[in-house]
Formats: sequence, C-alpha cells, structure tokens
Amino acid sequence: MTYIRFIKRNLGPAMGAALVVTTLSARAGLGDWIDQAGEVLGTSDSKASSTQVGSLSNREVTEGLKQALIQGAQSAVDDLGRADGFLGNQQVRIPIPEKLEAVEKGMRALGQGDTVDAFVTSMNRAAEQAVLLARDLFLDSITHMSLADAQAILSGPDDAATRYLKRQNGEQLQALMKPIIAEATANAGATQAYKNMYAKAGLLATAANLSAFDLDEYVTTKATDGLFAMIAAEEKRIRENPVARTTELLKRVFSSAPR
Repeated sequence: MTYIRFIKRNLGPAMGAALVVTTLSARAGLGDWIDQAGEVLGTSDSKASSTQVGSLSNREVTEGLKQALIQGAQSAVDDLGRADGFLGNQQVRIPIPEKLEAVEKGMRALGQGDTVDAFVTSMNRAAEQAVLLARDLFLDSITHMSLADAQAILSGPDDAATRYLKRQNGEQLQALMKPIIAEATANAGATQAYKNMYAKAGLLATAANLSAFDLDEYVTTKATDGLFAMIAAEEKRIRENPVARTTELLKRVFSSAPR
C-alpha cells in the first residue's frame, strides 16, 4: 500500500488531503504531484456523479480543473523559484522602484551604476527564494475547490483559474511571504545594497524621501504579481494548446469547455 493510500484509508479523504499537502510538493515532480493529488481527492476510485455537465460528470469537471490549477501553479513556482527565475525573465523581473527612478538616473550619471545593478539583482534573488512558499498554499486551496468554482472557471476567461487562486490566496500569500522576503532581502544583500545606494545618493535620496520607502513590501508585491502573471500564462496555454494538457482528464475537460 502506498503512503498516499495509507493516509486516505486511515484518515479519510478530507483529512488525508490536508495532511498530504506538504508531502506531495516535497516528494513528487509535476506529473507525480498531479497523479497523487488526484488519488487523495478520490479521482481514481470514486464513482462519477450522476449529474452531467455536457458529456462530463461533475466530478470530472472539478478534478480536471484541479489538475489544471496544480499544473499551472507548479510550473510557475518551479520557473520562478530558481536562479534567474525573476532576474532572467523580463516579464516578471523586479525593476528599480518607481520612487527611486530619479535616484537611479542620477547615480548612473555619477558612475554608480554598479551599485544600482547590485540592488536590482538582490531584490530579484529575494523573490526567487520566497516564491517557493506558494506551492503548499496553492495546493491546499485547490484541494477545496467546489463544483461551482470549477464550472465558473471552465466557462470563464483565459485567466479565470488564476483569478480564483489569487482571490483565495493573494492576501494570505503576501502575509506569508513578507517576513521571508525581509530575511531573503537581507541574505541576498538587497537591504545592504539599498543602504549603499541610499548612502551614495546623498541629496538625491533626501529629495526622494526614501526614508519612508518599504523595500520588503515592494519586493513582496512584485513577487506575488509576477507569480500570478506566470500562472495566468500557463493557464492560457493549457486552454489553447492541447499539447499542454498533460493528462487524459485535462484533455477531456478542456476540449469540452464552452468557448
């Protein structure tokens, strides 16, 4: 008997799903994560609902959407939570804060461009470390998706699933990530790089009132925005490209979706 089946048999599907959230992300790759999540949720051995949505049962619709969300979220987290995940991706790269743009221009004009570049690099490194925290939070909310949510997502716009994840997790994710961002910005050198830039900016920093700027809040917001942007791109790809549907259930659900 597998570990997952043991949890399901002894704790039941609801408690089993909650307990396995952290286990799945630690032990499985994307394909295994989808398969094992489906097993905990009851996809593999439960009878389909007698109520049909088109040619699919309610259970198939719900589980298909859960698979799509798992696939999109895992892909986005994996892409961003590695070296250069943010820094090397122009779509989500965290730029110099707008409040500091005048300071940046002045410092580059004074030959201090390396200081600015070090600051930008360290902000993105902090985001790459912190974004990994989203994986378990997303899986937990996906596990508890209702049929009504699934039907609304299936018939909704290209980013309907992403909006669901953001609605369910956005504020909680920011609260979870911010203290980690604070530590990561310090470890990655962003805090020191910012202080160096502030010190070298002199009158430019005073004019911009940088003392009131919350660096950790800025990086946290940009990191979560970038994460949801990547999930939205993956969702759109799954909806539009049959090749991106990695399981048979995904293929059936999205080929039947009203467009």
